[in-house]
Amino acid sequence: MRCIIVEDQAPAQRILKKYIGDYTPLNLMGTFSDALETIAFLRQEEIDLIFLDIHLPQISGIDFLKMLPNAPQVILTTAFPDYALESYELAVVDYLLKPFSFQRFIQAVSKVPTSTLKAKELEPEAPKGKDVLFIKSGHSYLRLKLKEIIFIQSADDYTEIHTTDQHKILSSESLQYWEQQLPQQQFRRVHKSYIVHIEYILKIAHNQIHLEQGQQVPIGRSYKDEFLQVIMRRDLE
Repeated sequence: MRCIIVEDQAPAQRILKKYIGDYTPLNLMGTFSDALETIAFLRQEEIDLIFLDIHLPQISGIDFLKMLPNAPQVILTTAFPDYALESYELAVVDYLLKPFSFQRFIQAVSKVPTSTLKAKELEPEAPKGKDVLFIKSGHSYLRLKLKEIIFIQSADDYTEIHTTDQHKILSSESLQYWEQQLPQQQFRRVHKSYIVHIEYILKIAHNQIHLEQGQQVPIGRSYKDEFLQVIMRRDLE
C-alpha cells in the first residue's frame, strides 16, 4: 500500500518512517513538511494512505483534508486530542495521539479498508502468453493485439488506449485494471496516469519518455527509479 507522511516535526517524521519501514505492507513514497507541497505531489502520484499531522504551517491538516476532492485513506497524527470529533466527521481511518506505540500504529493501519490494502492481490493476473485483448468500449467488445498498444492514459472515469494506427480506444476500465492485466515484461506503469509499451520507447530524457510515433509521456517521481532499473535490466538481457 503506497503511503506518504505529512508532518513538519523531524522527530515525528523519524518515528513514522521507522514504523512504516518495519511494517511490510506499507511502501513509503514520500515525506512532506507542509500541505502545499503535498498537494503538488498528489496531482502527479496515486497514493493509498496519508499519515497526516493536524498542526502544519500555512494550512492545517484538517483544512488540507477538506480541500482534497478525492482524498486517499487518512490517519491523523497529533499531540492534541481536541480535534478527534471533527476528524471523524471527515471519515478518517483513525486518530493517533502522539506519542503512540508501534502496536497502536498497527491497530490504526489495520483499519484501512480491505479493498485498499488488498487491491493488487484481488486483481486477476493476465494469462501468460496472451497476445490479444478484447476491450469493452461503449456497447462493443474490440479485439486488439498487445503489439498494437503504444500507451494507455487515464482520463477522468475512463482510460484512453493509444494504438499504432493512431486511434484512441475509450475503455471504462481503470488504469489499475490495465496494470494488472497487461504483461509486465512489455508494459509498465510510469506515472499516475500512464502505462507505456516498453518496445515503443525511443529515449528517456528530462523525466519524459519519447515514443516512436512522436508522443511524449511523463515519468512520475515515485515510479522513475524502478522503471529505469527495468529498462537497464532489459538492455543487459
